[in-house]
Amino acid sequence: MMLPATAGDSLRDLDDATRSLVRLAAAITAGSETAMADALAGAAGLIPAPWVEELVLQTYLFAGFPRALNAMRAWRRVHPERATAAGAPDPDAWRADGERTCEIVYGAMYERLRENVRRLHPSLDDWMITEGYGKVLSRPGLDLPRRELCIVAACAASLQDRQLHSHLHGAVNAGVAPAVVDTAIDALADLLGAERTRTVRMLWARVRGK
Repeated sequence: MMLPATAGDSLRDLDDATRSLVRLAAAITAGSETAMADALAGAAGLIPAPWVEELVLQTYLFAGFPRALNAMRAWRRVHPERATAAGAPDPDAWRADGERTCEIVYGAMYERLRENVRRLHPSLDDWMITEGYGKVLSRPGLDLPRRELCIVAACAASLQDRQLHSHLHGAVNAGVAPAVVDTAIDALADLLGAERTRTVRMLWARVRGK
């Protein structure tokens, strides 16, 4: 059984490795294949290999299997040996871990989220909890605050503002200090461009002001 994320994790400073990881999340999600490969090549030595591998694995939730496969292929050229465990299939554990992790991320909005997603389609709710928050986002190898900060970067880069709004809240709920979110957005500015960065900052200001 995998160890689930816990509410005790926190991220109070944007260290160099995490800054690079956040930028890598944006490049993998929305960059060209060449930019993605260059970013992954540059990650070696800057970011712990398990962090990179877990980021690539979670990419399929936010950018699809094609990008995740291409990213892992590029990463294997840099780091041929697998850095993280494959994990044994355990749907019961995935569900329990997923419910726990999702509740950390959504906090007081958790029950409303579940209700809203079930209304869209019960399968989406099941996949979100078991597949997304359980099987993927509760994996060891990368803590939940850094996962959430990478999701913020992915949503910002892919123009997914509804999910960006949720995961800006989620990053704070997971233990990311607001000042770290500020710094992470600054770190993405050259990748996002001035107009998109302004939009992301405005959304973050609204989230932070609540």
